[in-house]
Amino acid sequence: MLQHFAKVDLHPGTVSNEQMGHIFEELIRKFAEASNETAGEHFTPREVIELMVTVLLDGDRTLGRDHVVRSVYDPTAGTGGMLSVADDRITDFNRNAQVSLLGQEINPASYAICKADMVVKGQPIDNIVLGNTLTNPAFRGQKFHYGLSNPPFGVDWKQSKKVVEEEHTVRGFAGRFGAGLPRVSDGSLLFLMHLISTLHEAKPEEPNHTAGRGAIVLNGSPLFTGGAGSGESNIRKWVLENDFLEAIIALPTDMFYNTGIATYVWILAKDKAPERRGKVQLIDATGMFAKMRKSVGSKRRYLTKEHIEQITKLYGAFEESKHSKIFGCEDFFYRTITVERPMRRNYAASPERIERALAAKQFAKLADDQQTALRNALDDLAESSAGVVSTSRDEFTKAVRAALDEHGVKLTPAQMKVLISELSEHDEQGELVTGKGGQPEADASLRDTENVPWDEDVEDYLQREVIPFVPDAWIDHAKTKEGAEIPFTRHFYEYVSPRSLEEIDRDLDEVLGRIRARLEEVKG
Repeated sequence: MLQHFAKVDLHPGTVSNEQMGHIFEELIRKFAEASNETAGEHFTPREVIELMVTVLLDGDRTLGRDHVVRSVYDPTAGTGGMLSVADDRITDFNRNAQVSLLGQEINPASYAICKADMVVKGQPIDNIVLGNTLTNPAFRGQKFHYGLSNPPFGVDWKQSKKVVEEEHTVRGFAGRFGAGLPRVSDGSLLFLMHLISTLHEAKPEEPNHTAGRGAIVLNGSPLFTGGAGSGESNIRKWVLENDFLEAIIALPTDMFYNTGIATYVWILAKDKAPERRGKVQLIDATGMFAKMRKSVGSKRRYLTKEHIEQITKLYGAFEESKHSKIFGCEDFFYRTITVERPMRRNYAASPERIERALAAKQFAKLADDQQTALRNALDDLAESSAGVVSTSRDEFTKAVRAALDEHGVKLTPAQMKVLISELSEHDEQGELVTGKGGQPEADASLRDTENVPWDEDVEDYLQREVIPFVPDAWIDHAKTKEGAEIPFTRHFYEYVSPRSLEEIDRDLDEVLGRIRARLEEVKG
C-alpha cells in the first residue's frame, strides 16, 4: 500500500485540502464496508453533513461578529467527518472565528482516525475521547454552541441499560434522561436527549450570549413509535413542550452507504428566533436528489450543492409551501382516552363454557379429586339445566353453589368469581352487572381507545364520535394518557384520484386486442 501511495503526487500544491478530504473519506468508507458496520453507524455522507452544518449556521445570527468563539461537539464522532465539515464551514464564514472541536467515539479504530485528524487540525489531544457516551459521557457538565450527531439506527442499548435506568430514576431531569426512556431495541432518542443536554442554555439577560443549536440524523421510528404514555411519546412531548425542536428535514432514501431507509434531520435550538417560538417547521426534501452514476453499497442518491441551497432557503424563509409546513408545537399533542361499555352478561353451564372455566389457572391448583368433583358438579348442572341460558347472575350463582355443595366442592370467593365469569358471555340483552354503589361494571372485552386532538374536549369528542353508535359508553378519565407524535408523511400526502373505469376498460380492451392478434398469428 505504501509503495502505491509513493507513486502518487499528493503534494498540497497538487491536491487541495478538499480533494484530500474526499480521498480520506473514500478510504474510510471502503474500510467501513469491509468491516460490515451496522447500518448508519459508521459513515455519514459528506453532503448530508454539509446540509446539517449549513442549516445550523444559517440560524446563528451572531456568527459574523468579531472575536467569535464556537465549540462543536459530536457524541458519536466516528472518524470525525461532522467535526471537520463544521470547522471548515465556520471558518469559511468567519475567518477570525476560534473553533473548538470535541467528540466521543465508542469504536477504537474510528476513534484513532478521528483523534489523528483533529490533532492534525491543531485541536487539543484531549478533545477526542474513547468511550460510551450513554454510560460514561466524557464532557459531563460542559455546554457547547453546536451539537452534531448521527447515532446508530435501530441499535439496542442493553449493555447500557443499568446505568441509563439508574440515571433516569435517581437524577431525573437533573440528568440527561429525565423525560423518559425508549424501548431497549432502539437507543436513538437517548442520543437526542443527550445532545440537547449538552447545548448552551438560553440567557435572555445576556444579549451577547449564544444559545446552543444542534442537528441529529434519525430514522423514522423516533417520529411516531410508542403510544401515549410510552417512553418515546413522553420524550417527544418533552422536546416539544420545551420548544427545543426547530425543524425536521426529510431526506431522500438511499442516501447512506449501509442502509436505504428513510432518514430525517432534526434541527434543535435552545433559544429560537422570535418568529419560530412555539412552532415547528417540517421540510420535505425526499424528492431533492441526483442519481449516482454508479451506486456505492446502498447509496444510490446524493444531494448537490443546489439541493442543499434549496433546502436551506426553505428553512430560512420559514414559510408555508409545497415542501414546507409550519405547525404549532401543540399540534402534535393528543390524548388517548379509554372508552368503556357496561358489562351485560348471560349465564349457562354449556360444555364449551365448562371447558373454558376448568382451563382457568385458578383451578389448576386444586387437588386432583377436587378438580374431578368440580367437573362432575358442572356436568350435572349442565344436564339439569338442559342448556337454558339465564340472564340473572344471582339465580345462576345459587344454582352453581347448590351443584358444588352436592359434590362437596369448596371454592374461595375469588375462585367462585372466576367460575361465574367464565360461565358467562356478553349479551346485549343480558343483565347489567353492577359493582359497589350500583355503578355499572366495565366490560374489558368491549373496551376501546380513541386518540383525541389536543385542542378538543374529550367529552365533546365522545358525544360526537362514539355515543351515536354506542349510547351506553363512557370515558374512564383515570386511564386518559397524554401523547405526542409527528406524522411527517401524512402532512405531505397528496391525494391522487384513481383512474376512471372507462379508461381502465379501454386499456384492457387494447391489451386483449393485441393478445388476440398474436394468437391469430400463431394459429395462422
